[in-house]
Amino acid sequence: MAESILIVDDEPGILSSVSKILEDEGYQVMTAKSGVEALKMIAAEPPDLVLLDIWMPEMDGLETLKKIREQAPKFQVMMMSGHGSIETAVKAIKLGAYDYIEKPLSLDNIMLRVRHALDQRRLEEENLKLRTTVARRFELVGESPAMQKLRQLIETAGPTTGRVLLAGENGTGKELVARAIHMASPRRGKPFIAVNCAAIPETLIESELLGHERGAFTGATTQKRGQFEQADGGTLFLDEIGDMSLSTQAKVLRVLQEQQFMRVGGNKLIKVDVRVIAASNKNLAKEIEKGHFREDLFYRLNVLPIEVPPLRERREDIPLLVEHFLHMAADEQGLKLKEVAPDALAVLQHYEWPGNIRELRNLIERLLIMVPGPVIEASHIEGVLQAKPAAAGATAGAAALAAQAYDSLKDARNAFERDYIARKLREHNWNVSRTADDLKIERSHLHRKIKLLNIELRPEH
Repeated sequence: MAESILIVDDEPGILSSVSKILEDEGYQVMTAKSGVEALKMIAAEPPDLVLLDIWMPEMDGLETLKKIREQAPKFQVMMMSGHGSIETAVKAIKLGAYDYIEKPLSLDNIMLRVRHALDQRRLEEENLKLRTTVARRFELVGESPAMQKLRQLIETAGPTTGRVLLAGENGTGKELVARAIHMASPRRGKPFIAVNCAAIPETLIESELLGHERGAFTGATTQKRGQFEQADGGTLFLDEIGDMSLSTQAKVLRVLQEQQFMRVGGNKLIKVDVRVIAASNKNLAKEIEKGHFREDLFYRLNVLPIEVPPLRERREDIPLLVEHFLHMAADEQGLKLKEVAPDALAVLQHYEWPGNIRELRNLIERLLIMVPGPVIEASHIEGVLQAKPAAAGATAGAAALAAQAYDSLKDARNAFERDYIARKLREHNWNVSRTADDLKIERSHLHRKIKLLNIELRPEH
C-alpha cells in the first residue's frame, strides 16, 4: 500500500502543485486548508507524514503542531514557511517537527526531504518492532506461585551488586532470569554478555573470557577484547559454569577477587567493573566433593542463590506459555496463529517435560508449522510426543518424519500432511468420507489434498 502524506496549507496553489508531484511519485495524498481540518483528518485516518505550513489563519502551524503532538507524540511532521527565520525553525524543531522547509518550495528539495522523513519513519517502526520482538523473546511468562516467588527473588537481587548463582535443570530459562536481574539493576543501560562455558573448548575459554594480544598464540592475528572487558560496567552471565575446568576456575576467581586481569599474552593490567551471574544444571556442592569445582569460587559466586523451577512444578503456567510461544513463532515464521483445543492443553499440562520450557517452545513452533488446520488438537500433540525416541510404540513413519531434514518449510509441512492423512486413511480402512469426517474437512478438500500430496488410495501390503 502506498504511503500517505497530508499537506496542510491555506494556499490552493501550494496544495495543487505539491500534491501533483507527490502523486506522480506514487504517494497517496490528502490535503487540508486549515489546522482545524487537518486535526480532524489525522484523527480519522492518520497519514504517514504531514507537510504543515506555519502561517495560516485561525490556527497557525505551530499551534497545530502542538495539538498533533498531544494526539500522537511520535508523529512525523515537516514544517513549511515563506516567512522563515532561524528562531521560528528552532521553535518548530523544539516542538517536535522532524524538518523545516523554506518557501518558495523547490520540488526536488521537497521530494528529497519527504523520502528522508519516510525512511526515518520506517527505521523507527522496524526498530520498535525489533525491540518488541527481543523483549518478547526474553520475557518471563507465568503467574504460578513458583513464578511469583522467582520474580520476588529477582526484584530483591536486581538492585544490589551481589553475585548471583542460578541453579536449575536444562531448559528452565536461567538466562532469562539472569537478563531479568540485569534489567532490574542500575546496570540495565550497560552490556549484558552471556557466555556458555560448556560450548567453548578448554583451549579457548581463557582467551574468550580475558581476551588476548596479537601474536599471543598461533592464530591470534589481531588483538581481542575478552568477555569480561566487553561487559565492563554491566553484567557477565557465565552459563554452565560447572563445566569449566579447574585451571580456568582459578583465573575467574582471581578476576572476581581483584576486578582486574591481563589479556592472554599481555603484560598490562585491565581494570573492570563487572557483576557476575553464574548458572549451572549440576549440583555444585557434589561437584566440590568430587574435586571438580573449587569451593572458594563457589562461595564467591553463591552470594545470592536462586533456584529456577522446572516446568513440571509450574504446570498452571503452561496455557500462558503456549499462547506466548504461539505468538512468538507466528511472528518469526510469518504464519497465521492457530488455536489450541482444550483437550490439547490438557495433554500438555499432564506431560512431564524433561526438556522444560525449551522443549515446550520447540514443540509449539513445530505444531504451528506442521498442523495443517487452524486448530491444534490433542491427537496432533500426542502423535508428536509418541514420536520421541524415548517413548514406547513410536511409529516408523513418525520417527522417519522426526529425523528427516527438509529443504524448505513447504516441504516439511507437505511431509507432515502426507504422513498424517495417510495414517488417518489407514485407520478408516481407506474410506475417504469417514476420514474427511475425522479430519473435520470437506470430502472434496480431502480429495484435493490426496491428489496434491500423491497419496495412493490403497492399503499397503
